[in-house]
Amino acid sequence: MIEVKNLTKRYGDKVAVDDVSFTIEDGKIYGFLGPNGAGKSTTMNMITGCLCATSGSILIDGRNVVEDPIEAKRYVGYLPEIPPLYPDMTPYEYLTFVAEAKGLDAEETYREVKEVMELTSLTDVKDRLICNLSKGYCQRVGIAQALLGDPSIIILDEPTVGLDPKQIIEIRSLIRELGETRTVILSSHILAEISAVCDHIMILSQGKLVANDTPEELEASMNAQSKLDFTAKCSAEDGIRLLENVDGVSEYTVEEVDGGTLFSLDCSNGGDLREAIFFAFADARIPLLSLTARHLSLEDIFLKLTTPQVEEDEEILAEEEEPIEDFFDENDEETTDEQEVDAE
Repeated sequence: MIEVKNLTKRYGDKVAVDDVSFTIEDGKIYGFLGPNGAGKSTTMNMITGCLCATSGSILIDGRNVVEDPIEAKRYVGYLPEIPPLYPDMTPYEYLTFVAEAKGLDAEETYREVKEVMELTSLTDVKDRLICNLSKGYCQRVGIAQALLGDPSIIILDEPTVGLDPKQIIEIRSLIRELGETRTVILSSHILAEISAVCDHIMILSQGKLVANDTPEELEASMNAQSKLDFTAKCSAEDGIRLLENVDGVSEYTVEEVDGGTLFSLDCSNGGDLREAIFFAFADARIPLLSLTARHLSLEDIFLKLTTPQVEEDEEILAEEEEPIEDFFDENDEETTDEQEVDAE
């Protein structure tokens, strides 16, 4: 199990990871999801001990990564975003080298290298130079080296980046297979990647942990704020008058469309209002041309949790920037004044 408490990483004035806390339980596949620059790779590098945290603590099976790094790292196999491969070696030579570097004896090295090559389907290319392998096979070699030493936790940073669709399917299948016997943590900015293989999702945005739950619970909690769209064959004024008498209706927007008026309601406080809306308009003998409950997909949830913060940052930057036109106008005025003084 991994316990992360109040983890923070700063680079000067830049906060890459901001007071993040979470727990990784055994036997599940966890997904770190977030836009580029959200802090996923930085968090993973700190968990593996490749990067020191500015503050906070990381415990792997009760062992502190900073205070007891050798013992803590025995539990972890790590595939960075760019696999640390030697292109002039063969997969067999490279994996043997890594096994020896991890402290395995000759018998363990032979056995484990053979096992991880079979598990990652590398046996047929074990004697080819890594520089001549496809991107997919290189990723497999990277995953194989992470499995050496039989770690109980596998951390994969962007494991399918740059792969073609067939290779992506194969790597996802391999990750699911690894998740049957190990705890797997993988990061990605691709939503389909996470939703296809993960049991638990953690969403990072601007260095903060903004969501931490199973895909089902995440969708259920966010869809408590679902929307309701309906089109009524009436004027906007008549529809608004009826809505005012429906319990649970708080915020809504109105748009006139062909044949009637489109109403979009926020149902976060009133629950499912479809039946109440239907009877309110039926009693007034006003036909409803359409009635649709709009639930948030995982993609909608991701955008909802990450996009507003990005837009806010862009607005702040825009306010701080000095307009180019104003800058040149000021310089032109100064130049004109200087020319007048010279002329005098």
